[in-house]
Amino acid sequence: MNKISTLLATLIIVFAASAAEPSSSQNNITAKPIELTKATFLEKVFNYESNPEVWKYNGDKPAIVDFYATWCGPCRITSPILSDLAAEYGDDIYVYKIDVDKEPELARMFGVQSIPMFLFIPMNEQPQMAMGALPKKSFKEAIDTFLLKKEQRTDL
Repeated sequence: MNKISTLLATLIIVFAASAAEPSSSQNNITAKPIELTKATFLEKVFNYESNPEVWKYNGDKPAIVDFYATWCGPCRITSPILSDLAAEYGDDIYVYKIDVDKEPELARMFGVQSIPMFLFIPMNEQPQMAMGALPKKSFKEAIDTFLLKKEQRTDL
């Protein structure tokens, strides 16, 4: 009986220890959307104060900027999609978020009148705007073709 109790206690300790250890997939750090303020936008994306006439992207990889509000239903629908895309494309693109209620100057600067609105910023090209709650498939297509310039297979 004593051996069974000892064996059972050992199994419980081993099981508890293994359950407490995070799995290797939980140890992976995944990219997340980055909340921007006016100051960080000027630094990381576009300094329209020092160069208002010509678009010059400051980033080192393509980006999506999500203009949103916390009270916006469609914005809440796209938020988890953008989080998934940030994790999936983490080394290839930035996903930025701008709360239009906290940063009204940035919203005015880009003519944001309805949300969600997305600014797709490729490297060395002019950005493009998109409005409305886009499905993940549309985001992936825009990322692959417009931002990353991956060739589309036509034989599928």
